[in-house]
Amino acid sequence: MFHCEPHSVRTHDLLEIDANRLIAAQASAPQWVEESLRRSPFVVVRRGRVTDHEIPVGVRGAERNQRWATFCHPKFVKTILSPPQLLRRTVPMSRANVIRAFRALNVLKNRWTDLDLPWGPTGSVGFELATGRPVTTEVSDLDIAIRARDRISREQARSLWERVVGLQTKVDVRVETPECSFSLEEFACTSSPRILLRYAEGLRLGDDPWSGCLNMMETAS
Repeated sequence: MFHCEPHSVRTHDLLEIDANRLIAAQASAPQWVEESLRRSPFVVVRRGRVTDHEIPVGVRGAERNQRWATFCHPKFVKTILSPPQLLRRTVPMSRANVIRAFRALNVLKNRWTDLDLPWGPTGSVGFELATGRPVTTEVSDLDIAIRARDRISREQARSLWERVVGLQTKVDVRVETPECSFSLEEFACTSSPRILLRYAEGLRLGDDPWSGCLNMMETAS
């Protein structure tokens, strides 16, 4: 039987869960939440504090405005799918050839062959690759997460971003460090040493995404 270790769960992971147990714990959830979980028993890990008793997660509905933030007990988790694992999955050619976000992902795979950091799709593309549920549309963005435990330079960031430019859809690349996350585009292109950093506690401005010294940051306005 699968046992979910809370410390192994990270932001953007998709969790296959026991839908019945999670639904029973959601007394105040909108009706669509139950319908969605019974159709696809998957939730996405939100940015937040993970404990032995709860994981911050989000439920995705059929409509764009249907997003439900809640918490899931680790005992409800059956499997964990990370963005790098989803990178190895494929969709039917009938969708891969038609949906721009999937075409862009395939191009990016070829352009980033030298990237030795774990990375993969999140958002609607990641959800569809995990569940097989056709939620990605022609206007969907391609959302990517790069997991950078060790420091990357601005020069490396620029090289990566230059190979994103020109794809036939909007691409949002988030770099995830052990401390926070930030935009690859902002890190690569801004002239300021300070960028917007996303912590579990909220948004802050800082110049070192790999430092846990929050007292050296300014709260973002």
